[in-house]
Amino acid sequence: MASFVNHQFAGLRCPPLSSSPLSKPSSAASSKAPARPSFCSAAVIAGTYALTSAQRERQKLKEVFEEAYDRCRTGPMEGVAFTVEDFHAALEKYDFDSEIGTKVKGTVFKTDMNGALVDITAKSSAYLPVQEACIHKIKHVSEAGIYPGLVEEFVIIGEHNADDSLILSLRSIQYDLAWERCRQLQAEDVIVKGKVVGGNKGGVVAIVEGLRGFVPFSQISAKSTAEELIDKELPLKFVEVDEEQSRLVLSNRKAMADSQAQLGIGSVVLGTVQSLKPYGAFVDIGGINGLLHVSQISHDRVSDISTVLQPGDTLKVMILSHDRERGRVSLSTKKLEPTPGDMIRNPKLVFEKADEMAQIFRQRIAQAEAMARADMLRFQPESGLTLNSEGILGPLTSDLPAEGLDLSEIPPAEE
Repeated sequence: MASFVNHQFAGLRCPPLSSSPLSKPSSAASSKAPARPSFCSAAVIAGTYALTSAQRERQKLKEVFEEAYDRCRTGPMEGVAFTVEDFHAALEKYDFDSEIGTKVKGTVFKTDMNGALVDITAKSSAYLPVQEACIHKIKHVSEAGIYPGLVEEFVIIGEHNADDSLILSLRSIQYDLAWERCRQLQAEDVIVKGKVVGGNKGGVVAIVEGLRGFVPFSQISAKSTAEELIDKELPLKFVEVDEEQSRLVLSNRKAMADSQAQLGIGSVVLGTVQSLKPYGAFVDIGGINGLLHVSQISHDRVSDISTVLQPGDTLKVMILSHDRERGRVSLSTKKLEPTPGDMIRNPKLVFEKADEMAQIFRQRIAQAEAMARADMLRFQPESGLTLNSEGILGPLTSDLPAEGLDLSEIPPAEE
């Protein structure tokens, strides 16, 4: 307001009252007319008002600064919601131990041919080399399912001296889990599959759960060389699991023994045709090679096995016999045919009805064995059992003498 008044009255000149013609009114007029204030007096009043207002503003601003200074000096955190304790808590939240072996959680935000960049909320990014991305050998991190946006737990294994960035690993964590899994499988005494990837004069090396295990030749059931077993999968059981010594010893012989113990006459198993011979087909049934003889393929005559089976075919077969000492297993698909010749005309039907036909076969075997035992009891009165006229096993009747049969009068079968 003061500045506005000063602007309006700037440049105005107020002559002395004595020099103005109006300053000498008639005596009559001066006695009657009231005095008028001059424009010069208004300008002076306005300037005085403006000066006083500016001084008040400066005084008020000075008081505000003095108050702020006193508050910063005596109570700097007074009225502030974010305390020193909150600040330290925030630091601890985003701070972590960067020592080797420490596990940290991170988010992958970029991948390349050599690895992946990972954000672990540190002052600089961390790097996951491709050779540390998986327990298996891979050429690109994408093969291990690592893409931008993946959140995972990593372990620190080193540091780049050039930029102080950290080197991370997933393989180390996976190795720990693999050893734990092997210990669990050994405790459960289960059979696992291992792929042979190498060998030496003492045995072969097989991959199990991502770890390299050793199978001595003395623990391999079939006589084979390391070259013959390369890239083949063997059923194995754990002999020794020692993570500290990095020793993993496996046995194919123990696995085969357990597998063979589970093979029962008349049981149906799933197999894969390994090779064809003029006399039959060799079928792999869980690490054991069984022979499906040409005469046991179908009730109808099979002149050429290749017209019915091919290497690699998957089929259901029945166990006919099992010689554990010689390691020989005889198989049959003929016993699984609902009608003779189905294995040639409609093998799919044979496999669909396999369990049903096997059950019928086992029932017939059980009945035949019961009849054979009953026939033997006819000549063993001391057992107290016999067959009646209806073929039912029951107590010994009076039609047989208690002292047994007199075989002295029976002529010899050959003279």
